[in-house]
Amino acid sequence: MDSNFSIYTTSLTLESLDIPPSNIFPAFIFGAVTYCTILFFNMTVLLTIALNRKLHKPMYILLFNLPLSDMMGASAFFPHLVSSMLSQNRSITYSACFVQALLIHLCGAGAFLTLSAMAYDRYIAICCPLKYNTLMSPNNLLKIIIIMWILNFTLIGSLLALNYRKEICRTQIVDIFCNNPSLMKLVCEDTKLNNYYGLFVTAFFEGLLLVIVVFTYIQILITVVVKRQSDAKSKAIQTCGTHLIVFICFHFTSFFAFIAHRFETVSPNLRRALGASAIIFPPILNPLIYGLKTKEIRQNFILFHHKKFSPTKQNNKKSGMKRQLQ
Repeated sequence: MDSNFSIYTTSLTLESLDIPPSNIFPAFIFGAVTYCTILFFNMTVLLTIALNRKLHKPMYILLFNLPLSDMMGASAFFPHLVSSMLSQNRSITYSACFVQALLIHLCGAGAFLTLSAMAYDRYIAICCPLKYNTLMSPNNLLKIIIIMWILNFTLIGSLLALNYRKEICRTQIVDIFCNNPSLMKLVCEDTKLNNYYGLFVTAFFEGLLLVIVVFTYIQILITVVVKRQSDAKSKAIQTCGTHLIVFICFHFTSFFAFIAHRFETVSPNLRRALGASAIIFPPILNPLIYGLKTKEIRQNFILFHHKKFSPTKQNNKKSGMKRQLQ
């Protein structure tokens, strides 16, 4: 019992940021502003979807899960990062490191599952429009969301749990944040089972979900070409183009970040840059892309939605008053 407790409270050391003393405060401000920007953008998308009944459709309800995942990952990464910048102390307890790794992996896996579910939704909407209301009914939509999060917590939770009770021989984390590959490198015992299960989880998220998305978009492309309708083509490009860009960018950054841990020849700086980019850029770009490029969200965007105070309505009110006075 005492030995387990000592493991959980063991102080680990994250990789140094190598920030010159003169740049510490600007780096802290930049990190804090970036984190606040991520929260602001993602909360805006969440509120826009939640407060507009026009957006209470399967596609946008599925999209609602993406900002949740992004904020979870950003909140696991940025607070410790910016606080360590000021204190110049890169230490973290084993338990806190485990929680950070769990949240970051849940964020990445949640994003993959959400984007895959959205691809399925677009496939049904464009390729099987007559079955859409049946296949994407409220009950089926709820089942899809529940399955997404159960899969997420089961696969990622068990992946991290394989490392949690094992004895560690080292205390140096080889990344600027905690993740499963870095935690595995601390373990003294045999990690073959961890490796095999980790490869299975990676193949599931990076392989199977990629196949699903590629298949759905090929089917969408075929359907659009067969219909030969210009409005169908424009709708497919509008609804699917942004989604595909987000998925491809996120897929390749996360894929190369985790693969880099399995090759010793990969530059440590490149590995850290890829890992950080997979956490920093998607939470910033996702709300911007979906907020600005998706027509229905842009039209109902909470910050620019001035229905009640539009100039047109004010002019109509003034002209109505003039008619009454006349």
